[in-house]
Amino acid sequence: MLKDNLVRVQLSPKGEFAAPRPWAVTQSDEAWEAKAITVEAAESAIVIKTEQITVYIYRVPCRIVCFDQLGQSFAEDWGQGMAWSASGVSAWKRIEANEHFYGFGERTGWLDKLAEQKTNWTTDSLDYSSQTDEMYQAIPFFMALRPQLSYGIFLNSTFWSQFDLGAQQLGIWQMQTQATELDYYIIYGPEPAEILATYTELTGRMPLPPKWALGYHQCRWSYESEAVVRELAREFRQHRIPCDVIHFDIDYMRGYRVFTWHPQRFSNPQALIAELAEAGFKVVAIVDPGVKYEPEANYAVFDQGLAQDYFVRKADGVLFHGYVWPDKSVFPDFLRPEVRQWWGEQHKSLTEAGVAGIWNDMNEPAINDRPFGDPGEKIWFPLDAPQGPPEAQATHAEVHNLYGLNMAQASYEAMQQLRPQQRSFILTRSGFAGIQRWAAVWMGDNQSLWDHLEMSLPMLCNMGLSGVPFVGCDIGGFAGNATAELFARWMQVGMLYPLMRGHSAMTTARHEPWVFGDRVERICREYIELRYRLLPYLYSLFWQAATTGAPILRPLLYHYPQDAQTYNLYDQVLLGPSLMAAPIYRPGVEHRAVYLPAGTWYDWWTDQPYEGPIHILASAPLERMPLYAKAGAIIPMQSVVQSVEQAPEQLILRVYPGTGEQTLYEDDGQSFDYQTGAWCTTTYQIREQGEQLILEVVDKQGNWTPPLREVCVEFKGNLGQLLTLHTDLR
Repeated sequence: MLKDNLVRVQLSPKGEFAAPRPWAVTQSDEAWEAKAITVEAAESAIVIKTEQITVYIYRVPCRIVCFDQLGQSFAEDWGQGMAWSASGVSAWKRIEANEHFYGFGERTGWLDKLAEQKTNWTTDSLDYSSQTDEMYQAIPFFMALRPQLSYGIFLNSTFWSQFDLGAQQLGIWQMQTQATELDYYIIYGPEPAEILATYTELTGRMPLPPKWALGYHQCRWSYESEAVVRELAREFRQHRIPCDVIHFDIDYMRGYRVFTWHPQRFSNPQALIAELAEAGFKVVAIVDPGVKYEPEANYAVFDQGLAQDYFVRKADGVLFHGYVWPDKSVFPDFLRPEVRQWWGEQHKSLTEAGVAGIWNDMNEPAINDRPFGDPGEKIWFPLDAPQGPPEAQATHAEVHNLYGLNMAQASYEAMQQLRPQQRSFILTRSGFAGIQRWAAVWMGDNQSLWDHLEMSLPMLCNMGLSGVPFVGCDIGGFAGNATAELFARWMQVGMLYPLMRGHSAMTTARHEPWVFGDRVERICREYIELRYRLLPYLYSLFWQAATTGAPILRPLLYHYPQDAQTYNLYDQVLLGPSLMAAPIYRPGVEHRAVYLPAGTWYDWWTDQPYEGPIHILASAPLERMPLYAKAGAIIPMQSVVQSVEQAPEQLILRVYPGTGEQTLYEDDGQSFDYQTGAWCTTTYQIREQGEQLILEVVDKQGNWTPPLREVCVEFKGNLGQLLTLHTDLR
């Protein structure tokens, strides 16, 4: 028992446990501070009690069952409880009545995973669909929810593993792993927020990103030359569409060699990036793990890595190679600290040119057995290939799922060393539990299909429920050609994504906001502007995620876990606690059913109030995504800017009648000074007093002084009431 709500269960068929691995969790068992725990040993069972739960460990047969303070059982072993064989270890538990399952990292399909199987093995999941199992991310964590009770399970195994949520046997869920020991954590809720707070204590939390990373990102495979990039930046500013980030895909390199610049197409990257910076754009450059196998060609990255024996080798010592973009390639062993340090030093060729963010792709790792373009098969390192430092050496079978995570760690640490005064942005395709410590995550190569637009919300919500809050999907779809209607609807949904990035493949039509005609351009501008207007609210949500582990984009069940109507509601989302969206994700649809939970909700566009719980039919012409604010919401907003570097003229408090509270977090948005006290929080409170609504500042903390700006209050809802302002709202 590590904490009042945290239990670790371990089983070793050998009778003794292996030494802890350095990549498992961020805290050792000894680091937890459990409160008063009582242990009672009886003939039939050992009973462990804390202030929140009671755990029974029955002796014969050996089974574990937990109880909350109301005596409700959860995480109860079934049958033989735990078992092992030559292929690994397993555990079985009961599925209680009305129990539903969420999280599991990156998953296609809908929100609830009851009656499904989920495999944890990182894979290049090109052309994925709603039926796809293995994905780019492998996060063996989930939470189970039923009215009045929830709990989480983290399977602490980096080996291949799988959850079966009643797919094979009704009423029973199973977890299995090819590890030699069983090691898992039970986290009691009683609600999702408490589970995530404890889980992210265990696996780490997201660092606060630079504020510009919350703006709109534009990407394509590829903007193939300096001239094309300059024209792209000019178009954004000419069309008055806010944008902060331009991504450079693989064609900026010389023959796809990592850490190089193409001598003709990008002959002067320093000058280009300086021009972009003047116009308010940051640059994020892609970096893949495959290093071109090129002996005697004076390619320093290959030569250094080979000379220092930094690349993965087979068990017999032969250098492993596969085929990716540079053709025949070798791959760094990122589990070794010295390799991560060396790899990080190579980023200097990018940061010296002004690159402010790194985009890690192909890091599952994605490898072919022959050159791209030839019929071939995906491969990975041999499962018996040794990886890691001598003191913690493992085989690839154990650490396959960690390859992307360790590459992201190398990139994050590199940018901290090379840009020590500025926060950088790291984006990764692959990762494992704890990836939130190092990078934001996007959902890989999606398609320009209505199904993929619809699927994006449960995918991102389940990532948030897995401890990874900074997530996004490629707006418009990566593969294929979006229609004008699909792109407009996707931009509306994309405004809600924590990572708002448009991206498309080289074989597709262009997907910039202005290419679909004037009507769609106006829609894109309006929703990107809304994103920028909401930046104070969004940045405060990112601060909450960094300090508590709370997701930014949330399914309704996160705040309404006692309302069973929310358990399968995958197509409505909450942006923080105060804003709810019900997007359109089908062609030709201009009305949709919307469920409003208990309380009063206000239509964002008309201020019309609704009393929940209720289902309503919402009007949604192409220009409108149904959006609602909760009664008592105080939404901090700002005037529109074209990039985050442009100081807004106003701070706007959008206030809805009721009782509520909002904490606005602010700092300089770019440096690490906030870590030494250069930040401020302002807590606003709205309350009803007779016929009056009183808005006041109830708390201010921190040592940072916001820039001088006009503070405006927009009182929404019942305009006939009197608004009273107390204290200095600045």
